Amino acid sequence: MAAKFLPTNQLASWLAELSGQYRTLVPRREGDAVVFRPFEEAFAPELGVRPTMSTKASVFPKCEPLMTFKYEKDEEDPGKVMVDVTERRDDAPAVVVGGRPCDVAGFFTFDRVYNTEKIKDLNYLARRENTFFVSLACEQPATTCFCNWVGGGPADTKGADVLMVPVSGGWLMEPVTDKGGELVASLEDGKAKEAEAQAVKDKANAAIGDAVDVSAAQDKLLALFDDAAFWEAQSSKCISCGTCTYLCPTCYCFNITDEKFGMEGVRMRTWDNCMSALFTMEASGHNPRPTKAHRLKNRVGHKFSYYPSLHDGNIACVGCGRCIKSCPVSVDIRAIVQNAIAAPAPEQEG
Repeated sequence: MAAKFLPTNQLASWLAELSGQYRTLVPRREGDAVVFRPFEEAFAPELGVRPTMSTKASVFPKCEPLMTFKYEKDEEDPGKVMVDVTERRDDAPAVVVGGRPCDVAGFFTFDRVYNTEKIKDLNYLARRENTFFVSLACEQPATTCFCNWVGGGPADTKGADVLMVPVSGGWLMEPVTDKGGELVASLEDGKAKEAEAQAVKDKANAAIGDAVDVSAAQDKLLALFDDAAFWEAQSSKCISCGTCTYLCPTCYCFNITDEKFGMEGVRMRTWDNCMSALFTMEASGHNPRPTKAHRLKNRVGHKFSYYPSLHDGNIACVGCGRCIKSCPVSVDIRAIVQNAIAAPAPEQEG
């Protein structure tokens, strides 16, 4: 498929064209944050900086109605109550423009959990199938980026339908899938910009530096599971605010609550946060992860050890660095993983 060129002055008109067929989400600046919102011509998309939030909510919403229910009394037997349940499923087609390659890669972590032989999350899968991604290649990786540690890169196309590469006067639009070809079909030919786009990719790849080998983390983190002193040291700065979890493109835990109003109600799914003290609180009052050290151990261990052990070595982290950049006390997951790898093997009792 031939690459296309999108001039800067045609961005709004192209997005408006997409909006006629799809729910089109773009990065928008709101205060100090850059978040994804439906495209509106009155608000210019923010494509110059990496979004504060990832594209996760486009497929896995922060708050989602799974079903509505209504209690109805039997007219002949008032003591008998029937429940009418209506499932809610959003499969409207959507396009997300301006997410970074690491954001889109995060959905593969979800796929291995929500689309298995035994478990199929139909709400997630409906959005996953009908959401298309125009990823924006990174010109200059941030100091907190480490996508190449976990198999990604500043211009990685995995999971994207189109790769959008900044060039002089606009963007080179490189279709990755047939659907991506359709999304950019109306744009002008981009052959003249291909060499410049490749130079942008090469510069970004050089800027991110050499990848650190974290393959040993899977076994080392497991070996350190009972080393309380190690985890207390790693979590000493942590305040359990949960920012890392809420901003993470690969965190997929959720809670379900029934919101009832009289005889009607809705079952809601909402993002949950493993760094919260209430996340593992049991009805008995017992909490198997009572301290922040326990919770941080679970978070890091899951991403670099437990998840890979269940999913053919795939790490549940895309190296976007949001958990590092937005942490109010500068906890760095890269340092924790490297410290675990470098830590001496715990002494065996007996």
